[in-house]
Amino acid sequence: MPRSREYPERPLIGVGGVVIANGRALLIRRGGPPLKGEWSIPGGTLELGETLFEGVRRELAEETGLEVQVLALIEAFERIFADDQGRLKYHYVILDYLCEASNRNAKAGSDATDVAWATEVELAKYSLTPTAARVIRKGFRMSREGRADIASDR
Repeated sequence: MPRSREYPERPLIGVGGVVIANGRALLIRRGGPPLKGEWSIPGGTLELGETLFEGVRRELAEETGLEVQVLALIEAFERIFADDQGRLKYHYVILDYLCEASNRNAKAGSDATDVAWATEVELAKYSLTPTAARVIRKGFRMSREGRADIASDR
């Protein structure tokens, strides 16, 4: 684990899981920076020696209590934030995956303060970042079109 996520020496790798069940996507309210208090896709940073899929499964278990199966990559993107002086405060390379959970008994854990299940139409009321909303909509589309071939991390 890096010493600090703030002012990193190099970009950090983030992973997220878009869980779609019964026409609803799982959202969490972030308990820590960046985006503290905002609704988002569950996820976090990859740990040393951990595969991408292991990281997604761990983060979803920590933040929501759900065990998930990773199905397919939805999108990879960067999230870069500068401080008020223009210094690079955060730099993440994030890979978000479509996931399937065995149940919908999610509960807030680790750095999540709340969880919600939202339909695609309801996403706007959660004030998601444009990137998170786009990724979740892609997840809905992939789920509807059956384009979530089960992936392998080996």
